Amino acid sequence: MNLYRIQHKGEARIALDFPYDTEKISRVRQIQGNAWSKTRRCWHVPDTKESEEQLLFHFQARIPSEPYRASEKKEERTLSKASEPTKGNGIVVEIINRKILIKMPKNEADINFIRTLRYFRWLKNDHLWEVPDYPGNLDLIRDYFGDRINDIKIHDQIDILQGNEAQRSIKRDEVLMIKTRSGRVKIIAGFHKILIAAIKQIPYSQWDAKNKWWTCPFSERFIQQLTEVCEAQKLKVVREDEPISETRIKRISPFDIPNYRRAPESYKHKLIEVRYSPDTIKSYISSFEEFMNYHYRLDIDSITEPQILEFLRYLITERRISVSYQNISINAIKFYYEKVLKGQRKFYFIDRPRKDITLPDVLNIDEITAMIKTVNNIKHKLMIMFAYSSGLRLGEVVRLKLTDIDRQRMQVRVEQSKGRKDRYTKLSEKILPVLDKYIEEYKPEVLIFNGVKGKAYSERSVQEVVKNIARKAGITKSVTPKTLRHTFATHNLENGVDLRYIQSMMGHSSSKTTEIYTHITTKGFDNIKSPMDSLDI
Repeated sequence: MNLYRIQHKGEARIALDFPYDTEKISRVRQIQGNAWSKTRRCWHVPDTKESEEQLLFHFQARIPSEPYRASEKKEERTLSKASEPTKGNGIVVEIINRKILIKMPKNEADINFIRTLRYFRWLKNDHLWEVPDYPGNLDLIRDYFGDRINDIKIHDQIDILQGNEAQRSIKRDEVLMIKTRSGRVKIIAGFHKILIAAIKQIPYSQWDAKNKWWTCPFSERFIQQLTEVCEAQKLKVVREDEPISETRIKRISPFDIPNYRRAPESYKHKLIEVRYSPDTIKSYISSFEEFMNYHYRLDIDSITEPQILEFLRYLITERRISVSYQNISINAIKFYYEKVLKGQRKFYFIDRPRKDITLPDVLNIDEITAMIKTVNNIKHKLMIMFAYSSGLRLGEVVRLKLTDIDRQRMQVRVEQSKGRKDRYTKLSEKILPVLDKYIEEYKPEVLIFNGVKGKAYSERSVQEVVKNIARKAGITKSVTPKTLRHTFATHNLENGVDLRYIQSMMGHSSSKTTEIYTHITTKGFDNIKSPMDSLDI
């Protein structure tokens, strides 16, 4: 967002210059005296102390001290001195980053031509026309103006921002692919029509309008496809991993502040009353306690909306939390003020980003076989076999009961799992001898897997067991109990099982959740024929 002071109809105003964004517009409308200027094509608010405070609160933006436009982005928009016209009627064209800047004398016919280009823009303070550097735009400009153009200057580099402050550049013939810690890939490049078309073919690919880059799920198959497209277009591919931030702040603990506060009993009781799952209750309580102890000097019932937003921004900018954790924190806070205190439902003006869609890791047949053969402990072996052969979640494995095993129908009954739903899934014939031997040795009474003092086996222990066995089996992938569940679905799909049956066995509410496995498997594509192959042409 670009802020600068203007005089509008004899009044001192602050102009807010930003691309169309419904979220930002809704925040601007919260500022008293806001208005939209058709001539300036921007929002503006009164130039007062109150407006400055509101802009700082809503956008974390300060008004520059200069009486005119801030100089932050002026370097992008202003033509370099080397490109200034040498003739009175000459036209100068300069390509900076992803924009084409055109400086020309005022001429109605020329202006009408500029207006035929998509997303044109007049920069009044810089006396320039700006259009995106889309494929073909520069050719259209050259053809129209011809020898009236004095100079065309093309900057070889594209500036990009990484994080809040880090800035770097790439060349125009480069494509930067950065694997993020969330399991996606950022694709940063100039406007290359064929490359963009290839990216759009990748499932769950998205254009990030704010940062000006594409993202898609990480998969070596997808990366290879895009690399081949880039090589055909003579573009150099640069692959990197997202650096691990060293400035991330740890969560507040009881040792960090005096009188660390726990969630009120009324909060816990209400979560139980509305029948949230144990895992959800645990997450909400943990998130709400972090919120309470961030404002440990304040009574939680008197915390205001600006203080809530302050905490949420702290989570994003300093704690650098994930998208999932951010949404859980928002929901945990809203639950207390709206459900426990029975307050009015509120919307907090902070972005709720979409959860990153990633492709899960799966194991091949040899890797699964190696894991089962490697483990000697029969309890650990049975856990791995149930997770893989029946597609069970981690919590479903540790809560599995003897009465859930139906040997006649060769099914496993899963009771009151995610979404408080029951379902049936497949029971493998090869698991029965191992199960019988385990029952004979451990003699379980209710739960199949017991931990210390007859309690349910710890989920954390199962995670460590799976991780250690995978390492002993020589598997370099990051393997968790969920990996075994994903592998169950993928192998069933590759064996020809209908997607609807897989959805039922996995306990997915939506078929779209199950369809993600179709983007992992490659088996069967060689047997698919194009419908055109059957035409008599």
